[in-house]
Amino acid sequence: MAVPKKRTSISKKLIRKNFWKKRGYWTALKAFSLAQSIFTGNSKSFFCNK
Repeated sequence: MAVPKKRTSISKKLIRKNFWKKRGYWTALKAFSLAQSIFTGNSKSFFCNK
């Protein structure tokens, strides 16, 4: 017979949620930084024709 799983604690849920949000924040920051360097022409790792 199937038994329902135990409920995840609120603190554990918040830790996982914050980790997920922080990862998204750093990814967005990197993307913005790359866009800025491409726009100003100071990029050393990304080549594009102007």
